[in-house]
Amino acid sequence: MRFWILCSLMLCLPGLTPPVHADPQPASADKTAQKKALQQELEQQIEELSERIKAAPRETALYSRRGDAYFFLGQFKQAVADYDKMVELDPSIKTSHWRRGIACYYAKQYADAARQFEIYHSFDNVDRENGIWRFFSQFQAKGPGAAQKGLLKYEKDDREPFPDLYRLFEGKTTPDAILKAINTAEISDQEREKRLFYANLYIGLNESLHGRKAKARTYLQQAVDNQWGPRAGFGPNYMWHTGRLELQLISTPENQK
Repeated sequence: MRFWILCSLMLCLPGLTPPVHADPQPASADKTAQKKALQQELEQQIEELSERIKAAPRETALYSRRGDAYFFLGQFKQAVADYDKMVELDPSIKTSHWRRGIACYYAKQYADAARQFEIYHSFDNVDRENGIWRFFSQFQAKGPGAAQKGLLKYEKDDREPFPDLYRLFEGKTTPDAILKAINTAEISDQEREKRLFYANLYIGLNESLHGRKAKARTYLQQAVDNQWGPRAGFGPNYMWHTGRLELQLISTPENQK
């Protein structure tokens, strides 16, 4: 999604722990310790935010922040509940609330997720990232044939690398071609890092969707190791956490195939 949407609702509130961003870690760092520290930080945020909500139950930004913390913890239904509360308090944000769509997807509320991305398309008919998430939701709800047939149509240009990524879902290109185009483009190192983050993330999510878990883990690990998203903040940071969570979900013992 175009990640300036709802940014004001994701900003720090006075007296609260700052939003969780992933700081670059040494390769030798203990990943178990990092995971535990992140969990503790998020739980602390939820505790603080819950106290603030008791005092200000109609403060939309508090539910926004707590919903994010729940999502980052992998508590997807709780995230959906907080995002729904935001919409209840401020119906004007319903159309643009892409985070609700992603939370619905991971809560396995696929029809609701698809609907959220459909109405977002009426708000922004350029953003192919939204169309990808609708494809994912339709795939889960109705199957691959219906998902591809129902791909949203775009006529205007979008930010790179999403035009190429969207062609992947249309069956018109390959992961290797997308990554080669990024690696050979005459662009700055920062722009290349950004494009590689999104490319590896969405190629990995697609591989996971199709049950190719080993390939998915390879791409998603590249996305998680890429620190552009956390540095960029807001939406890119949210998507970094999405990649981290997807990698975690498909790396459980029962998914090691």
